[in-house]
Amino acid sequence: MMCAVCAAHVEKKLSGLQGVENCAVSLASRTALVDYNPEVIDLEQMKEALQGIGYDLVTEQDKNLEAIERQSYLNLRNKVIVSWVLAILCMVISMHYISFGNKLTNNILMMVISIINLIYCGRQFYSIAWRQLQHASANMDTLVALSTAVSFTFSVFNTFWGESFWGSRGMECHTYYDASVMIITFVLTGRLLEERAKNGTASSIRALMGLQPKTARVIQMGEWSEVPIATIQPEDVIEVRPGEKVPVDGVVTDGTTYIDESMISGEAIPVEKHVGDKVLAGTIVRQGTFQFEAQQVGESTVLAGIIKMVQQAQGSKAPVQRTVDKIALIFVPTVMAIALLTCIIWLAFGGMDKLPQAILAAVSVLVIACPCAMGLATPTALMVGIGKAAEQHILIKDATALEGLCQVNAMVFDKTGTLTELMDHDIDKEKTFNGETLKESAPAAVQQLKQQGIELFMMSGDKEEAARYWAEKAGIEHYQSQVMPQDKEDLVRRLQGEGKHVAMVGDGINDSQALAAANVSIAMSQGTDVAMEVAQVTLMGNDLQRIPDAIKLSKRTVNMIHQNLFWAFIYNLVCIPLAAGLPYLFGYSWHITPMLASALMAFSSVSVVLNSLRLKFTVHR
Repeated sequence: MMCAVCAAHVEKKLSGLQGVENCAVSLASRTALVDYNPEVIDLEQMKEALQGIGYDLVTEQDKNLEAIERQSYLNLRNKVIVSWVLAILCMVISMHYISFGNKLTNNILMMVISIINLIYCGRQFYSIAWRQLQHASANMDTLVALSTAVSFTFSVFNTFWGESFWGSRGMECHTYYDASVMIITFVLTGRLLEERAKNGTASSIRALMGLQPKTARVIQMGEWSEVPIATIQPEDVIEVRPGEKVPVDGVVTDGTTYIDESMISGEAIPVEKHVGDKVLAGTIVRQGTFQFEAQQVGESTVLAGIIKMVQQAQGSKAPVQRTVDKIALIFVPTVMAIALLTCIIWLAFGGMDKLPQAILAAVSVLVIACPCAMGLATPTALMVGIGKAAEQHILIKDATALEGLCQVNAMVFDKTGTLTELMDHDIDKEKTFNGETLKESAPAAVQQLKQQGIELFMMSGDKEEAARYWAEKAGIEHYQSQVMPQDKEDLVRRLQGEGKHVAMVGDGINDSQALAAANVSIAMSQGTDVAMEVAQVTLMGNDLQRIPDAIKLSKRTVNMIHQNLFWAFIYNLVCIPLAAGLPYLFGYSWHITPMLASALMAFSSVSVVLNSLRLKFTVHR
């Protein structure tokens, strides 16, 4: 997929297949999240459907995805190199820095160079455009194919018949082979730069995947053997030494160790593990060799679940993207109509004498229009924002949750397990109340949330005295005591009825009702599976300051989306009229050439991705 129109076509095709219940296609990550009934349709049928409209589908059953992406990138890079060589050669001939005799010879040489460029470097534009045409649709490849074909065909006509045709009208004829070559060169260069920049947006996923070791030491036939982790089965006994990573999830069966679990919990201090304690894939052994029994392997590990959640979140769509997709579907036909209208207006006011300018203006309009920038505006910002959140140990399930966080103006906290920690009862009662202690991060988190203009509420099943004590310790003015699960949901509903955008923070089964009712639901990773399943945001570890961090990141990400969309739309709003020849109406002879148009188009797409990457350098706290 090369533009927003491609993504929209793929999503429309998949969504229309019988058995597909829901589908979201991301241009930036080039992924499709599909909910489907396997009894009605399978992946092979989806693949065939997409191949029918000029696309393809790579599944886990296919070849190695990384190898496919790597080969695709290398092919694109080779085409860019060849295209630049041909473009420079064509340019020096057109500018007469190199001359091979008469004008006809030079034109024929440039024609040959253009043909090589069109066939080797630009073949994909024509093949995809043709398949799109067969299905009565069009995308960015259609615009490139049409613009280069027009400029090339016009140049061929001028090469062999131009002197007689234009000479009889007292006009000099020109060829535009260099334009057709440079359009393809700039478009391919832009795509190469996009690919390199988009690799940066996916760096958080690669970092998570890099936490998984490739091999493990397993006992087989009474001896220790080094095996790929893909071959590990539940109940296998594995040995891990200091400095190594735990390969899969399991339970310690022999030895004592200290493990760095910061990649999961965010806590920097290594955790002591004894026989019977659980260990997680990707965590690092700091001290002590131990053995453990594998329990969750492959995609069942906690780390694999985190990677999958982040991938799905990065591929999900924000509500604003739905509007962009609708615009994208009509964008290319609209641009083609504008290009045709541009040519007609030039000829209507200037006659055949203005045919060259009419064709060049139409070509420039086709080239400069950029659905790519619009399509990349939202998903690239989301990919970086959700990836940045994962780096800060904040797992966000989908784009809707990320967008919703920045709108929160009321937040409801569960007390036990969320604001407080089920301490040993022999601890000094001066520091605790009923065997609990306030989490160290709670007061600072509450203060930061207040500074963000968020109204805070605490719900507790404790009696009035205990609830008031903990609310005061945390710095929360509004609280309720002796509440039941229904009371928590009722508070969320009441606040929503007052027009507030409510976030619920909890960790227990008794919070699940309120979590489901809230506009944004936030769970603690130490909480119950039910709470984490319902929640849209999960905080890894006990640090409550990650909540204001998440809200700050959400606001920056949404602002970035708005910036990207603004510039993408402004770019087209300004550049298309300029390419059509608007300056001529005001007496200016300056105009946007097809070569400049292709350069501007490539720059617009790259600039959107680079702007989104600024989120990677966001410093929290």
